[in-house]
Amino acid sequence: MNRWNERYAGEDFLFGTAPNAFLRAQQHRLPARGSALAVADGEGRNGVWLAAQGLDVLAVDASDVGLAKSRRLAADRGVTLTWELADLARWDFGRERFDVIAAIFIQFADPALRSRIFAGMKAALKPGGVLLLQGYRPEQLEYRTGGPSEPDHLYTEPMLREAFGDLHIEHLASYDAELDEGAGHRGMSALVDLVARKPG
Repeated sequence: MNRWNERYAGEDFLFGTAPNAFLRAQQHRLPARGSALAVADGEGRNGVWLAAQGLDVLAVDASDVGLAKSRRLAADRGVTLTWELADLARWDFGRERFDVIAAIFIQFADPALRSRIFAGMKAALKPGGVLLLQGYRPEQLEYRTGGPSEPDHLYTEPMLREAFGDLHIEHLASYDAELDEGAGHRGMSALVDLVARKPG
């Protein structure tokens, strides 16, 4: 993942240090304690925020540069995480490990890898656990304010409904909104949010 090491190489945080706005808005859905997985957490803004909510967080990413910055951010915020350098094409998500899984803009994955990651996340959720996912829709290609350039890496509501139909979908919405997440995500954006809970 040299490309991500290069993207994270600067002193600044590519996507900022504040948590993703959608994730922060789901604070009321988080358990008071429990385990959380931050998928492809990069420089740590979301994993660090989850740890600050009292969760035991595992932050997984393929970039050692990103994880080093995540450690720095965690130290600045006075929280502790567990970090794992991993290629999600081969990583074992495990079974029923996490109360919360956060998957925010994990759109580096082509359809085959995406299917593997989605299946891994569903397996790794504990019964009653919640998945919090945000991504870009195909309309994002017109905005060009962040995200992948490959159309088949983008999400639609029907695609997410089909992929996570075996979970209880509590919220699924498409909308356009202004993002201000560092230099990486800035400007009007075509978004889709999913909150899905594993049946208990």
